[in-house]
Amino acid sequence: MIRFRLAERIADREFKERRQIQLLEIAADSGVGRMTLSKLLNHHGASIRTEYLDRLCRYFGCRVEDLIEYVPDENLQSAAKAERLRRPRNRKKRSAS
Repeated sequence: MIRFRLAERIADREFKERRQIQLLEIAADSGVGRMTLSKLLNHHGASIRTEYLDRLCRYFGCRVEDLIEYVPDENLQSAAKAERLRRPRNRKKRSAS
């Protein structure tokens, strides 16, 4: 699963500037809509255009790795492992000599 680290970037900027930053301000300055920013903050598994990632990186002065990270989903991994265990293995047949 992709985890957005927007809240952390906002908190870092608020700390550096010693003031509170509203989503409307980020939207106006970055060109990313307020609803899109809200979705990234509040919904797991939200999707975003790469153009918006670029704009947010420019706004926060960070790299894309600072905005998003991959977090393995334990439920998906467990299901995939169970599926692999259920599959029959391909065994070579012995030829009759």
